[in-house]
Amino acid sequence: MLSIDNGEIRMSDHGHGNASGEHFSAFMSRERDRLRAEREKIFNQQEELKRKLDEINREFAAIEAYESAKTGKAARGGSAPAGRQQRARRGSRREELLNLIRGGNGLSRGEILERMGLKGDKSGEMSVSNALTALTKRNEVRRDGGKYHSA
Repeated sequence: MLSIDNGEIRMSDHGHGNASGEHFSAFMSRERDRLRAEREKIFNQQEELKRKLDEINREFAAIEAYESAKTGKAARGGSAPAGRQQRARRGSRREELLNLIRGGNGLSRGEILERMGLKGDKSGEMSVSNALTALTKRNEVRRDGGKYHSA
């Protein structure tokens, strides 16, 4: 329950505060910290899944190359299984990037590439650079001292 005491908002009751009440700002700060930690955990899981998917795609490519060399026929286009599209939908990298920047406390381009698992992937790096430029032009992110922040 929220109460106002001498102009201060306090939380109490239902396990959301101590017996004397709790400053609302302290409660909100703890919630922000909890949500940031949860988001970071999910980003890490997402990165791990992307690494696993990349490994599987490399194995598909190796199988295609082996079959192509063995039969003398050209490999079919792409390393993804038939019926499955390799490319992410347009704008999804931009959205992933924006979420990453919102979760970080100012990230450099290199840090962003590392967290997205794209360091060394030239087309991925170019995609991130293009997305950063577009987000900056749309005033969704700002650059300060070589670090990107949400606007």
